[in-house]
Amino acid sequence: MTHDHDLVLRPTSAQTEAALNPPPGRNGGDLVVETLAGLGATTVFGLPGQHALGMFDALRRSDLRYVGLRVENNAGFAADAYGRITGEAAPLLLSTGPGALTSLAALQEAAAASAPVLAIGSQIPTAGLGGGRHGYLHELPDQASSFRGVVKSVHMVRAQSQIPSAIAAAWKSALTAPHGPVWVEIPQDVLLAPASLPVVTGVDATPDELVPRPELTAVAADLLSRAARPAIIAGGGVVRADASGKLRLLAERLSAPVVTTFGGKGAFPWEHPLSLQSWLEDRHTTDFLEDADVLLVVGSGLGELSSNYHTFKPRGRVVQIEADLGKLESNHPALGIHADARLALQALLETVEEREDPAAPERVRDLLARVRARLASQDLGLEQQVLASVRRALPADAPSFWDMTILAYWAWSAFDAKSPNTMHSAQGAGGLGYGFPAALGAAAADPTRPVLAVSGDGGALYSIAELATARQYDLNVTWLIVDDGGYGILREYMTDAFGQATATELTRPDYVALAESFGVPGVRTSPETLEADLGEALASQGPSVVVLPAVLRMFAPTHLD
Repeated sequence: MTHDHDLVLRPTSAQTEAALNPPPGRNGGDLVVETLAGLGATTVFGLPGQHALGMFDALRRSDLRYVGLRVENNAGFAADAYGRITGEAAPLLLSTGPGALTSLAALQEAAAASAPVLAIGSQIPTAGLGGGRHGYLHELPDQASSFRGVVKSVHMVRAQSQIPSAIAAAWKSALTAPHGPVWVEIPQDVLLAPASLPVVTGVDATPDELVPRPELTAVAADLLSRAARPAIIAGGGVVRADASGKLRLLAERLSAPVVTTFGGKGAFPWEHPLSLQSWLEDRHTTDFLEDADVLLVVGSGLGELSSNYHTFKPRGRVVQIEADLGKLESNHPALGIHADARLALQALLETVEEREDPAAPERVRDLLARVRARLASQDLGLEQQVLASVRRALPADAPSFWDMTILAYWAWSAFDAKSPNTMHSAQGAGGLGYGFPAALGAAAADPTRPVLAVSGDGGALYSIAELATARQYDLNVTWLIVDDGGYGILREYMTDAFGQATATELTRPDYVALAESFGVPGVRTSPETLEADLGEALASQGPSVVVLPAVLRMFAPTHLD
């Protein structure tokens, strides 16, 4: 009798020959790139460094495409966006010490946004490991400890035979819900040593499915079917799980209004009769959600930005579907269902009873009218004009990447993303400098569509060096820089809190001339010409910069009332 566990894949004669006679000139770095290729990677991001040269040397013997950025943190942002757009694990090759540590802010954003980044960093030679002070260049007592509090998992390599399995385990971890960044660490001498092992061909790292428990979805379906005023909060987990279609079917079956979080932009059609859009920072929306007798939260932890700065206090029953176990019931008691959003929504669709509520669309229209009336009382015509111009200029299917800037904060609430997985921002971790390098990663993932990056002048200076990257690889990214001469939102915060701002004003360059010095076309625009100038730039091939000198204001917060 043959048992399943006795079955072994037999190598072909060609595979046997290749194993017995591996090509000469390979090193440990070849095992890295061969494993990545075997797992399905096609593009890698990174920046070379002394201890990582074995990996970079191996790239020239592989078919992997390399996109090199000028700063490790920006390379991490590019990999983050590539992972978000493709749903694949995005390899990020880094060197030791300063190179590795410079990527930490990007990996924090990837962790907060559940972006699958596979960071592979080098390490000092094995003789220097163990915490002693040997004086190696870039030496740290325990480099991996700097990553353990940031990434999803850490994988250590100490011998070449460990490389394929460690990378495969990291790949699986990155792509198992919730997605996230992972860290693989390989010493310099392991990467540089000649490789006698066969070429890596058979690698499997199929992620595990996170299936909901049926007794929980049965209770959730019963609660939703019998609810008088159900409502739904759709977070980024819906987008990452490609579950927007199932969300729409469930909302329509329940006649349940839906609001999307800032990370869940596009998860529900903006103009749908049940769409509350994304006005989570408006007290009218907060009141509406608090009034729901059953609130379904899908793919959101109801963190600071999704709860109107923790002022949201639900009065009804909460059902929370969340792939990240740490976020389950972390802010509010709920019927917590630990599951992938797509699988859980499918289970609800199979069990929930249809309910009719002809008044639901009218309640949605009334709420949105009150939101508009509040905005209309604040003299915010310029801000709404600028955002509307961006929306009209940007093709409906084109991705956009937003830095931490006032126009992005407007976009979180007021921008129609048109479709899922097209609007991304750094609101997970909130670091500056995300927009432009992330857009470069998205353009590398899909060169057929234009990509928009939006930054303020403060955030732009974090990633200005990547204009060289955009030109070198001829990436199809248009960068809108809103130049208000400083850190605009911090200027507002400090003025409101202290009566005046400190350390917020910036001497900045002529961004148009600077772009042109990189060989990137630039144009200075105005609110009146923005739509035309931005549309022309997006329609042109290759990188471009559009600079809008403007001082924008935020709408008044409601969480302080």
